[in-house]
Amino acid sequence: MKKSSKRSAGLLMYRKRQGEVEVFLVHPGGPFWARKDQGAWTIPKGEYENDEEPLAAAQREFLEETGFIATGSFIELGSIRQKSGKVVIAWAVEGDCDPTQLKSNICEIEWPPKSGKRLEIPEIDRGSWFSSRNARTHIRSEQIPLLEALESWIAARNI
Repeated sequence: MKKSSKRSAGLLMYRKRQGEVEVFLVHPGGPFWARKDQGAWTIPKGEYENDEEPLAAAQREFLEETGFIATGSFIELGSIRQKSGKVVIAWAVEGDCDPTQLKSNICEIEWPPKSGKRLEIPEIDRGSWFSSRNARTHIRSEQIPLLEALESWIAARNI
C-alpha cells in the first residue's frame, strides 16, 4: 500500500460557544515552526493510502495528531491545493475537545536541514479554539476556503 505524497485528508472540528462558531486548529511541531504563529496553524490532516477511504483517513489523522476521536455527522468541505502542490480534502464535524489534553504522534526530521542529524518532534505541538475571525489570521492562507465552506454551510442552516 503506497501513500500518495500529493494528497491529504483532514477534519475541521467546530463548536458553538455563546452564539459564536469556533474552530479547532493545530500548530505544527518542530524547530521550523516554533516561532511562527499567524498563518502557520492548520486543520489536523495527513496523507492517506491509495486504497484508503479519505474520510476514514481524516478521522485517523485527527486521532494521531491530537489524541481526540472525532465522531458525528461529517460535512464535506471540498478540497484545496497547498503551496507545495498537495491537495487536501476536508470535512467538518461538530465536537469539542480540551486543547490542554492534546497528545500528538512523534515524527522524525532532519534538523538542521542537510545536516544529517535526526530529531524526533511532535507532529503537532499544540491546538486551540479560534473564532472564525481569528482563525482566518492564524490558519494557513490556502486553507481559508475550508473555513469559508463551513461558514456557508452553517449560514445556510441558521445554526
